[in-house]
Amino acid sequence: MEGNRRWVWVSLLGLALLCWLAFFKGLGTLGLMDKTEALFVEVGHQVHLRNDWVTPWWNGERFFDYPVWGYWMVAGAFRLFGVSAWAARLPVALAASSVVVASFFMLWHWGGAQERLQTRWGRAALGAGVLATSPGWIGWGRTSTTDMFLASAISLALLAFLLAHLEPSASPLAALGRIGLALFSAIAVLAKGPVGVLLPLLVIAAFLLLSDQWRRWMKPIQLLPMGALFLAVAAPWYGAAAQANGSEFLGGFLGFSNLQRFTSVIYDHPGPPWFYLPWLVILLFPWSLFLPVAFAALGFWRLERWRSPMHPPLPGGTVGLFLLLWLLIPLAFFSAAATKLPGYILPIVPAGALLVALFLWPLPQGATVVGRADAPGTAPLNRPTRLSASVEALLLAAMAMAAVVAPRWAATDPAHPTFATALSASGLPIVLGSLLGLSALALAFTVVRGNDRRWLGLANLAGFLAILAFVIPPLAPLIDRERLVPIRQLARQARSLARPEEPLWVVGTKRYSTLFYGGETAAFVSGKEGLQRRLRKDRPSLLLSPSSSTARVLGDRQVLDSLDWPAAAVERLGKIGEQELWRVRLPLGGPTSGNGEPPQ
Repeated sequence: MEGNRRWVWVSLLGLALLCWLAFFKGLGTLGLMDKTEALFVEVGHQVHLRNDWVTPWWNGERFFDYPVWGYWMVAGAFRLFGVSAWAARLPVALAASSVVVASFFMLWHWGGAQERLQTRWGRAALGAGVLATSPGWIGWGRTSTTDMFLASAISLALLAFLLAHLEPSASPLAALGRIGLALFSAIAVLAKGPVGVLLPLLVIAAFLLLSDQWRRWMKPIQLLPMGALFLAVAAPWYGAAAQANGSEFLGGFLGFSNLQRFTSVIYDHPGPPWFYLPWLVILLFPWSLFLPVAFAALGFWRLERWRSPMHPPLPGGTVGLFLLLWLLIPLAFFSAAATKLPGYILPIVPAGALLVALFLWPLPQGATVVGRADAPGTAPLNRPTRLSASVEALLLAAMAMAAVVAPRWAATDPAHPTFATALSASGLPIVLGSLLGLSALALAFTVVRGNDRRWLGLANLAGFLAILAFVIPPLAPLIDRERLVPIRQLARQARSLARPEEPLWVVGTKRYSTLFYGGETAAFVSGKEGLQRRLRKDRPSLLLSPSSSTARVLGDRQVLDSLDWPAAAVERLGKIGEQELWRVRLPLGGPTSGNGEPPQ
């Protein structure tokens, strides 16, 4: 008993350190990033300011692109900790961490009491580490957008299903799993809409049909309470929003943000059917390079692998196949959608991470999930696995060389001319290149001399945890200082210099962070042609009133110069680096060129 308590404390401390490195260390040192994060956080900011927890607002208008769960989390963090980038990101960091912790304890549980504690702990720690060092999970776990709220809720719902499915129906753990499935599915619906329950249902239905286990779940005494809990959590806000906003909510959210997003391209985000395949590799890199051998080890093409005569089934014959469906079904679903963004497939990252972890460190013989252990505690290296590791080593070596020359590429960005010098002076490219090179060497050594694929996982973990510890924390404030601070300062300056009835126009890049940091509404203009068209046909969209005689204009110097505004009508209010703030005079209802006509 004393030994068990010691391992519990070791696990908790190790998970805390892992999640701190991956999601919390330096969380607030980078300002809000344009454009998606800044937009999302500003909606939560408006919930906090207006104390309106039913109708989301952004830039002075109702905003129904997404439901409210993420906005509630941001607004709640602002209430508790004050308004800051750190508080805005705290909820997503906690959401990402919750799936890492749940993955650890599920892997621990699947190992069974027959295994040594050290072995169970090692496998669980590897699985948690694979997920926590996956670039997709790190990136969205440190960026306040709705994607992580949806991905974490779907992941927890599917893990809860596995918990219920692999336990006797009357056991407390099965009941806990059923509660978790209903609760987190409802949260996913509050985070992103119907897709939050549709995807888990598709995965679960396909699995139960293929495994011929569906009869176990067709019990009204279990399903009715789950349905009641789901509706009790998800339905109240939808009812309140429909009552408060009527057809504007129903058409804007259900029509535009769900059906139209799937059937047509919105916000100029198209993509071919294979769009997500390279993104799957990137979001799970370097672990994604082991997915093909993990898939092959499942033997999923043999129907008998899906069927288990035991009720409940053993984890070894069930988990890997379920994880495969969890990865493939959402991938196929979003590939069929017309609008495509990398963050849409974030819910499959935990499935891929667990598949790879259970391939590198299989369950004991007789309960193997992916891969087969020849003896308890071993996972021999075969030729396909050595090939995957060799490819990874070569890629890491190439990335190491690329990291060293990264400042040369950064120097080509005219909007941030000092960034390359600052990056080079920091020494971070050398540090990153060295850590990637050492990881490549460790993998190469394991391929040549090793005979246990668990060492591949440990080599990768050591290298990428070192990057999290020594590269990411100093890199974030450098990026903030060189690229984000100018916009924040000019947005605040623009607010302080505002005249009555004088709008703010943000030209070029959609820097939505100006709303959050400046505390005012703004009109976002693509460039000269867009500004011309709106001045002639849609002046209210530029926030111009009949009494407006001037406008403040914020953007990159080159973009502002391209407007061809008459020099005599421009007052330069501020300049930080390549970012400038102007005040322009609007004679006769629009900008003029030298001959008194709007610029052509």
